[in-house]
Amino acid sequence: MRGADLLVKALANAGVDTIFTLSGNQIMPIFDACIDAGIEVVHVRHEGAAVYMAEGYAQVTGRLGVALVTAAPGFGNAVGSIYMARMSESPVLLLSGDSPRGLDGRGAFQELDQVAVSKGVSKWSYRPQRAAELGADIATAVRTATTGRPGPVHLALPFDLLNADVGDIEAPPASQCQAAPCAPDPNALASVLGALKGAAKPIVLTGPLLNNTRTQGRLGALEKALDAPVIAMESPRGLNDPSLGQIKSVLDEADLVLSLGKNVDFTTGFGQSGPLTQSWIVIDPDEELVHRASRSLGSKLAQSVQASARTTFEQMLSTPAGASARGEWRARVHELISARAPQQPTATDLMHPADLCAALQPMIDAAEDPILIIDGGEFGQWAQACLSGPARLINGPSGAIGGCLCYAAAAKVARPDSTVFLLMGDGTAGFHFSEFDTAARHSANFVAIIGHDSQWNAEVQIQMRDYGENRLLGCELAETRYDMAAKGLGAHGEWVEKVEDLEPAVNRSLASGKPACIAVKIEGVAAPSGH
Repeated sequence: MRGADLLVKALANAGVDTIFTLSGNQIMPIFDACIDAGIEVVHVRHEGAAVYMAEGYAQVTGRLGVALVTAAPGFGNAVGSIYMARMSESPVLLLSGDSPRGLDGRGAFQELDQVAVSKGVSKWSYRPQRAAELGADIATAVRTATTGRPGPVHLALPFDLLNADVGDIEAPPASQCQAAPCAPDPNALASVLGALKGAAKPIVLTGPLLNNTRTQGRLGALEKALDAPVIAMESPRGLNDPSLGQIKSVLDEADLVLSLGKNVDFTTGFGQSGPLTQSWIVIDPDEELVHRASRSLGSKLAQSVQASARTTFEQMLSTPAGASARGEWRARVHELISARAPQQPTATDLMHPADLCAALQPMIDAAEDPILIIDGGEFGQWAQACLSGPARLINGPSGAIGGCLCYAAAAKVARPDSTVFLLMGDGTAGFHFSEFDTAARHSANFVAIIGHDSQWNAEVQIQMRDYGENRLLGCELAETRYDMAAKGLGAHGEWVEKVEDLEPAVNRSLASGKPACIAVKIEGVAAPSGH
């Protein structure tokens, strides 16, 4: 048995049945081993897309997502996507091919210290030293990615170790890929619950890990158990997130903020937006992030607990739900979160993004098992603010754009019977547009709607605000026919200019039996705001 076979058997024992990958010389032994292990290989068009797909798969399934790329330039293409997974708290394992250990320091083909590159953006990075330990290394990687605050990990796999004969070594069982949850101290948890009970206007903030999708719609149950509003924050716009309306006003009024796995960072105004009398409690498994919260909050920090946010969430759900004493406060918070600024009319007869969203929402509501995926940018902010679905993935706190087309393909691979809707701007679409080919080859059919305003509108809005209308530079895009380009990649394409034509285009797309791209001409307007 080769090292590659041991590695793949360890992955299979850990429950991995799908790998997102782009082939290359150094990883061919793993491709070969996947055949006997029965692991599906989803072959993509760019290494960054492989990581994005692994991350989207992890978010939709709640399981580990695995990406496999080749060495050096292939690995380099994947690095930026690792950062997005780290910020979104997604359990992802990146496997990269590597030059042989036996040729270290001699200028081997594509020799690169990959660990030095990836350790700054991953939760853990390692280059295996012995072929016989590859199974144990996989178990460590899976355990690290999925426990505590989940995140991406990386293994650089030397080519000679993959090909080495390791005999009949048993791959680690699934139990070795798991770690005991970091549960909160019972006394500490009782103290937190007591503080929440005694507060007049408490609020609970969670991060991406505990959003409504990844908790399977249970945030409402937590709110009922704690009799306190629960809000998931996962947008890079933080307190300016249009989908959270007047979230800043909520924080300004709260007398106690419980940060349940939510970073106290720029997205929360470093905890300084509320009054000085406001108290904070921070629960986080990462000791460094607890210390960072202490530095930002200062005297506002009333208590910190180093514990798994997910485990604490589960324990809090079992808290007996008494009669609501804060119904008025909870109602006010939801009113503020739902607030939207009046829609500004467009300067032309082009479709307004809000009108597009209003026309699409009934179709999402009527779809079977809908999954809503929304990328960043100004059009993305309109979609995030105006659209809803039982499962939603967005571009996350990193602020990266372009990955959500890959999320859409992965979501369909993960849940083949779902109806996947993707919304993105025309700037965003260009990053990984070729993955329509991947989706077509793997029958990962989704409906992508491109808000087409022929510009990088987020940057247009910044330049107009900060420098003036006559100081726009480098933000123009052509009136590209994305629908026709998608057809060339094996997808279905539609071009829409009038809002009444959107529903028929969506219906034709759903009936096509292909991934679909609907390019919709819209007015380039500033993102909405609830303030």
